[in-house]
Amino acid sequence: MSHPVAVAAVEGPRTQAPFGRRACRVAGREAIGPYVMVAIEDPGGPAPLPGQFYMLAGVRGWGGEAGRPYLGRAFSVCRVRGDRLEFLLEAVGPGTERLAKLEAGADAWVVGPLGIGFTEPPDGSRALLVGGGIGIAPLVIWAETLRTSFLTLLGFRNGRYAEAARLVPGDTRLASDDGAPDTHHGLVTDLMQQELSATDTVYACGPTPMLEAVRRICVEHGVEAQLALEAGMACGFGACFGCVVRTHDGWRRLCVDGPIVRAAELAEDWH
Repeated sequence: MSHPVAVAAVEGPRTQAPFGRRACRVAGREAIGPYVMVAIEDPGGPAPLPGQFYMLAGVRGWGGEAGRPYLGRAFSVCRVRGDRLEFLLEAVGPGTERLAKLEAGADAWVVGPLGIGFTEPPDGSRALLVGGGIGIAPLVIWAETLRTSFLTLLGFRNGRYAEAARLVPGDTRLASDDGAPDTHHGLVTDLMQQELSATDTVYACGPTPMLEAVRRICVEHGVEAQLALEAGMACGFGACFGCVVRTHDGWRRLCVDGPIVRAAELAEDWH
């Protein structure tokens, strides 16, 4: 069976990753509700741009029972503190479970930064940051970097998960599935639609159904939106075609021509 054909490389803000993987020391881990923030010292790597990601794997004992996990896992960088990269993880499978258990002093394989980062909004404009669950990760570093006014809207399953909202600086409003205290009982896109008329650019990351809702709403209202898409990745360099999404111009590999994609460029059946 032939592979889909990807479109030409997309230009965008990016920092090029050094060739090959490098072993980096884990500086620590912190529980944030059900999530875990893992800090990795990367003194030899370039500083990432908001929206870029890394491929991470453990150095020792990575392949557990039956040799799984086999490959590294892709994670958006959440925060940068000097030479320290911080990644927000949720243990949902063999790969993320092992990474979430890494303790200070352990080693991890790091590849990155990879992909295209967010594009700055026009000066004097107002941005809306929309995140769902673990998808808040790239919005944290973006909120710390943005030079224009912005409001952050975050959606979580319940109040325990909503503890991660404290990572995001600035004005933040929350939605939850269970109607936790101080949250809107419903979808984060409900809050987004209330703010859309006063918004110039939307930046979003979260589960696919949420991103599809953001794409559809923003396209219908003619609002610029940049979506940080997620997909299973094996290589991170565009060789395996495992992370393609459909755009109006053809297939696009998220690892090299994403993960940031403009909503207006995505086909309706992109996912």
